[in-house]
Amino acid sequence: MFAKLKERVEKFLNEKNFVTDFLGKIEEKTGIKKKILAIGAVSVTGLYLIFGYGASLLCNLIGFVYPAYYSIKAIESPNKDDDTKWLTYWVVYGIFSVGEFFSDIFLYWFPFYYVGKCLFLLWCMAPVAWNGSQVLYTRVVRPFFLRHEAAVDSVVSDLSGKAMTAAESVTREVLHTLVKNKKILPAETAAKELPSPSQSGESSHEKSQ
Repeated sequence: MFAKLKERVEKFLNEKNFVTDFLGKIEEKTGIKKKILAIGAVSVTGLYLIFGYGASLLCNLIGFVYPAYYSIKAIESPNKDDDTKWLTYWVVYGIFSVGEFFSDIFLYWFPFYYVGKCLFLLWCMAPVAWNGSQVLYTRVVRPFFLRHEAAVDSVVSDLSGKAMTAAESVTREVLHTLVKNKKILPAETAAKELPSPSQSGESSHEKSQ
């Protein structure tokens, strides 16, 4: 297993992508091989995720910033293959985030929790065909969705109908209140402007004189 993982890492470092291009530029300036640079970067990041302050923020930035940047580039590009790739990532990321919301309370205090989370997110966004988002979507998410698509559509339709009904009800109540207030306010204003009977009598008496 270790030999297979090592082979995949070496294959990844020989591919042309954002990470390898960046490591290649550093290699040209320093003379240090990409493999050593990658090991050093992974080691420093791993130690910080274990002992450093703000490991959760760093982990979330790793899982969000790079994919968000390339998702925007995918939207702006005419090619739709990269759109599908990053949509798949965000689907898996969303499901993982929901699951993490419930498990984080029990798992966050483990020493290697953020290291494992960071490695998982890196696997999901890795610019290779066997990245985590593709594997999990193909083997887990898609089969589950296809089996329960009709039920999910029914629930979503029902919730949408209830939401629309609630929104219409709230809108009617707001409009009714506004109309009611508009009817009251002018009447109150007119009542304040009308003279009292005594004032009216005095005014007519003064005119007769």
